[in-house]
Order: sequence, then structure tokens, then C-alpha cells
Amino acid sequence: MMRMAVRMLMVSLLSVLFCQVWSSAGYHHNDVKLYQQAMFPWRNQGKAAVRVKRDWIIPSIRVLENSRQIPEDLVQIKSDKIFSGEVIYKLEGPGVDQEPKNLFEIDDKTGVIRSKGPLDREKYSSFTLKAFALSPSGERLENPTTIEIVVLDQNDNRPAFTQSQFVGTVAEFSVPGTSVMSVSATDADDPMTENAALSYSIIGQESIPANVVNKTMFGINNETGAIYIRDVGLDREVVKGFKLKLQVADMGGMGLGSEGVAVIHVSDINNHAPQFSPASYRMTAVENDFNYEIGRVNVTDRDDRGTGNWEAKYSISNDPNGNFAISTDPATNQGVLTVVKPLDYETKTDHVLILTVENISPLSSKAPMMPLSTAKVLVTVVNENEAPYFKNNPIEIEVPESVGPGVQLTSEIALDPDNSELRYEIIKDPERWLEINRHTGHITAKRSFNMRSPHVINNIYRAVVKVTDIDGMSATATVVISLEETNDFPPLLFPLSGSICRDFSSTRSGLLLTAVDEDRAPHAAPFFFDFPDDSSVNWTLIHVNDTHTVLQPIGELKTGEYAVPVLVSDSGSPTITAYSQVNVTVCVCDSFGDCKSETGAILGSSVGISFIALIIIMACVALLLLLLLLAVTLTACGKRHHIKKGTGLLVGESEDDIRDNVLNYDEQGGGEEDENAFNIDLLWKPLDAPSNPLTFYPGAGVPRGKQPLRKDAPHNLPSPTYPRRPPADPTDIEDYINDGLEAADNDPNVPPYDTALIYDYEGEGSVAGSLSSIASSSTDGDQDYDYLNDWGPRFQKLANMYDPR
Repeated sequence: MMRMAVRMLMVSLLSVLFCQVWSSAGYHHNDVKLYQQAMFPWRNQGKAAVRVKRDWIIPSIRVLENSRQIPEDLVQIKSDKIFSGEVIYKLEGPGVDQEPKNLFEIDDKTGVIRSKGPLDREKYSSFTLKAFALSPSGERLENPTTIEIVVLDQNDNRPAFTQSQFVGTVAEFSVPGTSVMSVSATDADDPMTENAALSYSIIGQESIPANVVNKTMFGINNETGAIYIRDVGLDREVVKGFKLKLQVADMGGMGLGSEGVAVIHVSDINNHAPQFSPASYRMTAVENDFNYEIGRVNVTDRDDRGTGNWEAKYSISNDPNGNFAISTDPATNQGVLTVVKPLDYETKTDHVLILTVENISPLSSKAPMMPLSTAKVLVTVVNENEAPYFKNNPIEIEVPESVGPGVQLTSEIALDPDNSELRYEIIKDPERWLEINRHTGHITAKRSFNMRSPHVINNIYRAVVKVTDIDGMSATATVVISLEETNDFPPLLFPLSGSICRDFSSTRSGLLLTAVDEDRAPHAAPFFFDFPDDSSVNWTLIHVNDTHTVLQPIGELKTGEYAVPVLVSDSGSPTITAYSQVNVTVCVCDSFGDCKSETGAILGSSVGISFIALIIIMACVALLLLLLLLAVTLTACGKRHHIKKGTGLLVGESEDDIRDNVLNYDEQGGGEEDENAFNIDLLWKPLDAPSNPLTFYPGAGVPRGKQPLRKDAPHNLPSPTYPRRPPADPTDIEDYINDGLEAADNDPNVPPYDTALIYDYEGEGSVAGSLSSIASSSTDGDQDYDYLNDWGPRFQKLANMYDPR
């Protein structure tokens, strides 16, 4: 170690000496060869060819950090252009005009580069600068020269531990050489030098508790900082841990140093089994009670408290009925003994329990081999008065619903552990169907049961009984009575009356019968229907399903009332049969199978059509009669006008001059020459509000809603006589129309237009032919109306009207 330190010191001194010689020697101004080695190559300028030498490689300039020689000349540069004129030197780069600034400078005339202040390698380990040779005008004379300045390290930084305190753990009884933990430190000096070569060591040891262990228990690797066990004797029950004082130094332990602390805890292993203390116990327990603590047992364990190596786990043997249980109190590690099933003093007065204990964590192989610790516990049962109890709760009874009063249902339903006298009573019996013997507890039926009771749910009836001993202790139990359905009620036929169509073959209908039974399955459906003996030879029963049948006659019967006896039987055991009489009405039915009156039935049966069809036929007949009457009326009208046969109705000698416009227009006038007919001045007087729309009478041209007033005649005067018949053999219809208009104009009681008498005459020369729908090719005199007498009395009057006589 000493040799290494001396060798490193000599290397450092030689490096410093070399830098100082290099810096102080500089370059001789008259030594051209040395100048060419240190400076840029010079170049010849002129008309001849230029010969350029290769640039010299300038080695790095080494400067020791923290130097006290300030300012210090580092190197001098010269340009070969000094022989041709004045040269100005410039320097730039980090440390000059870049951060960190003002660390270096150059003499612009001599080219000497010097440091302006001490350097710190830990901040800047090197600098790369560029030197320039310029003419007085600022013209660059040569290529710039690169100068690298390397800062040499000094051991000016102490190593430091990375943590203020290192913490580790080692299990007790670990063997020597077991690795415990590692510590580390850092040094800001150059890691490539001995200034950062660190060495670790332990300079102190203190046990926890103090002074229980005096021998050196731990060692450390001086290069890696790994701490390991050196000796045996780590017992957690003796020593809890150690506090080590550490040291780290650079220069391989000969330089600057620092101190640190490492705390090592000794962890516990389960090398101690728990032990009962004491090994026997006496406890008491009350009978008929459970889930309560009767006592505790204690154990000791030297392992670390609160860990799985210390926590105990108990078990019980010699408890075949499982009346007891034991658990661990986590705070005290005691065993808590409890009763989980009631004890019976009359059965057993003392219980001897054997307890064992072990740790939750398995015992270490380094622990001594010992059997599990055991303890004996004697539990004495204390006698107490016990309440009576029922043998079964609920008390289940199955009986038929038809059970008679006085039938015993159950006996010996309760017992008393103390063999005391018991008293029984029923405290809930909503239907009062039960009775109990006060001393024996025998339950009997007081009256018959009824399945239809609202208190019977799903064939179950419930009651509650109570038993009490002489000390007043009591118990209750529910009596669950399951009622079995019995066949108690006969089936009833429904309906007992109905109607059937007489024409049975056309409708295939019948009377649907069913039955109802107050009993429940299996004493109700399916039902069986039949006739008593052969009393109903004209009827038959057709099966539909389990509950319905159809009563039908065998053949067609006369209308009237019939009494049909029917028997219906249920499926109970034994079967109950009921007799019923069904009143059947045989009637005449319509097409829908409904009974109707005798007249409607006759019509319906003879014609074979429905009522609606009959109505339609009658309406058609009435319409035909109406049309026939209209035709006869029009024919009679033509006869009264004396229209000649072959000339057409209302057709005169001048057929082109006569126009019959039977169309109604909603305006005055009806043709091309309507102005030749007439023009009537009217004075209109509105009857309704102005907002009401005006409607028009067809063909009249008079708006509905306005009452026309006469200007030329007073009111309430006798009306003139209107022409009733057209003139005989008219040559022109115009005269007939003018007569009607004149009569209407002179009528003071009606509007100037009598819509019943007005005909629109289009005038002569119309290109349209006559539109008259009542024209006939014969006159009244040529018509023969004798055939109307054959149409019956309804047309007799019409025949008399057209009788030529």
C-alpha cells in the first residue's frame, strides 16, 4: 500500500514538473525550427508557385487546477507572417469570450496565452480554444490554430457516504461470512486518478443493548463496502442489533476521509416453542348456556413478541361432543376457553379437557427438539332449573278433513329436564278446532275441520301450544296440521235450463253442461255425465272434456219445454253422484241459431233467407213502385197537354223553335238566346247576417238566404190563377211559359220566381236539341191506361186519373 502511494505521488509530481517546463520554455524567437514545430506553417506569396508546408500538431496544454501563480503564462504562438509585416493575435472560445468567460487571454502582439484565474477541474476539465493571426486591417493571415487546455486534477475533494445512515437486517444465529448489507460513497475528484480511489473500514462497533456483545461481529470489504458476519453468537434474545461506525478515504485510504454510520438489526427466528404456565386449570360452566367464556390459559414464548414466532395456536382434545372451543387473544397470547354447545348437568357433571399449543409460524430447525406443551382443564357443570321443551317444534300432524270431534291427534309432546309437573294450553287456535289436555298435553279434535276456511293455506292449518313447569318456565311450539282432502260434497250440474233449436240437423247445436264441486282434487274432476236408466230416450250426452258435456236431442223435436234428468258423478273415493233435472226449451231458430217469434220463424224457414236480405228485397220493390208511379205521372202529364202521337212530348209544328231545358243553372238565362225570353227586375232584401254565404236554388237563380220583395204589388193580396194545363196542341211552348210568368209576376204573396212553374226557354235558333225527359211519341189521346187496373188496389186511383172516360 505504501509503495502504491509513493508511486502515485511521483507520477503527480512529474506531471506538474513537465507542465511547468513546457510553459516556461516557450519558443525562442530565433529558433526557426522550434518555431515551425509549434506554430502554423508559413506560406510564400508571389508570382512564383506557392509552397505550403503541413500544419504542426500542437499537443494539449496541461494546467494544474487551483494554481496560485496568477496570471500564469501557458504557451506562446507565432505566425510566419511576422517577416512580411505586423501581425495581431486573437483568441476565442470557452473561457475567453464564451462561458465561463475571462479565464484565458492572449497578448495580441507577442501571442502569449496566459490564465487569468485559478481553474476548477470539477467544474471544467478541459477547454478548446482557437487562435487567429490577423493583419492590422483585420484580414486573416493564416488558418486558425486549435489549442486544447487540459486541467489537471488535485485531491481537493473528500469522499462522502451516499446515506447519512445505512440500515440492514440479519437473522439471529447466522453463520460467519453471511452478507449483511453494503455501503457506498462518492468522490468528486478525477475517478481515473488515485484522488478518487476509495477504501472502506469499520472503526467502531456498539451493541444494542449496549455492552452485551464485546467481540467484533462484523467485517467490511475495503473496496466494495460489503458488510458481513465475522463471528458466531447472534442471539435475538440477547442482542437486538448493532451500530457500526464506518470510514471511507481516497488515495487508497491514505488521502482525505469521511465517517458514516450503519445500523444492523438482528431479526428473530422461531427457535423457542410456547409453554403452558401453569399446566393445569379448574373452571366452571352453567348448563343450558353457550357462547360465553369460562376461563383462560397462559403460555410463555421467548421469541419476538407480536410476530408469528410468538403468537400461539391452541387446540382441544377429549371433547367428543364439541361443547368447547378455544381461541387466542392477540394482545396477551392467552387461550380463551368458551362453551359453544349447551351442557347438561343431568347427563354429565364434569368435563376434562386436554389442551395443546404451538406457534403460527413453524418452528426453526435451529430450535431444540421438544414435544408440544400440554395443559389439563377440569370443567365442572353447574345445575340450573331448565325450562320444559317440546320433542318436536313444529309439531306436525296429518289428518283427513272429515275427522270427527274427540279424535286424539297427538300425545307426549313435551318434556321437562328437571322432571317437574307440566301444564299445557293452546294459545292460538283461530277456528277453535283443537282441544288439549291440561296435564297430559294430548291434543284432540274439538270439531270437524273445513278445508274452505281462510285460515287453511295450502291445506295447512296452524295453531300454537304452550307448556309451563311449576317454576314458571315455559316453552311454545307451533302445531302444523296437514289436512287431507276427502270427498264431502256432491257435484252440482250447471246450467239447469237452456234452449235448443228445433231444426237440430241444420245447426248441430246443443246445450253445454258442466259441473261444480266444492271438493278439491282428486275428489272433483273429471266428472261423469249420464241419464238415469232409460228415462231419456230422445236425448244423448256428447263428451267434451273432463268438466263439460253437450246435451243434444237424438232427432227433431217439437217446439216446447222438456225436462231431462241428468246424473253427474265426481272422481272421489268413494264416488258421489248427484241427480239434476235440466229444463230444455226447443224453439225455432234463425240462421244464427237464436230463438225467434213464430212468424219470423215461419218466414225464415219458408223463404230460407235472412232478415237483412228480406229488408233489401222489400226496399227494391218499393223503389220499383215509386219509379213506376213517376213514369205513370209523367205519361198522364203528357196526355193532358194533348201531345200528338209521333210528335213527341211538348213538340209543336216548329220543332226547331221549341227548346225544353231541363237542366237547372245557378244563373239567369239558359241558352244562347235567353235574352229573348224575359228579364225581371228584382229588389233583394237580405234576411240573414251579411257574413252568411248565399246559396242558390237549383234552376231558379235566386240566392238562398235573401227574400225577394215585389216592387209593383202590395203584400197579402189574393194570388192570381196559374195555368194548370198547357194549351191544347201548342205550336210553341213560349206562350205557355209567358202565361206562367205573368201570373207569377202579378202574385203579390210570392217571390217573382215560382220555382215550381218556371221553365227556361232558350229561344229560337238554338243548335242544341230538346233535352226533355218526358217527351213521348204519342199523345194523351192515343195512350191506353187500362192496364193500370190490373196492378192492384194501390194503382186504382192512378188508373181512374188516366181513364179516358
